[in-house]
Amino acid sequence: MTKPIINLFKPKATEPIIFRDEEFEKLGIVLKQKVDSIFGRSLALREVDTGSDNSPEIELVNLTTPYYDVERFGISFVASPRHADVLVVTGPVTVNMATALKKTYDATPSPKWVVALGDDAIDGGIFKGSYAVLGGVDTVVPVDLKIPGNPPTPKEILKGLLGLMEKMKKQ
Repeated sequence: MTKPIINLFKPKATEPIIFRDEEFEKLGIVLKQKVDSIFGRSLALREVDTGSDNSPEIELVNLTTPYYDVERFGISFVASPRHADVLVVTGPVTVNMATALKKTYDATPSPKWVVALGDDAIDGGIFKGSYAVLGGVDTVVPVDLKIPGNPPTPKEILKGLLGLMEKMKKQ
């Protein structure tokens, strides 16, 4: 008795997803124009986690995936605060991370900009009042922009960065 031959090379059962969020695309194009006019190059972000639950970091990482691909809009993430234009801080500032945040802020070249990303970074969020939490980012370093959400979506983050570009242009 012979076994039936299984065709491993069947056509795909699913179609590729094509990203068509028109609002995100328009925001990104406007953001790229602002970044080019202010910096003449890409905008370098350095993310600092001061005690978050990692949901804001997941949304930041989503921005770098092929689905969103913010690098095409002139946004890049850097490993060192010495190369950063903007510090993006996530999470409430815990007692143990306050010094690290201050040192990172001090290592960032001027002019420096700070974004508090998410409800926890803004005022401590659900961790407010804990013995281990000092509060929002502005309890340790000056904050230029607050992006609310728990966590904020990639589109909200892009809108926030666009707002920061407007603020930079005015100053």
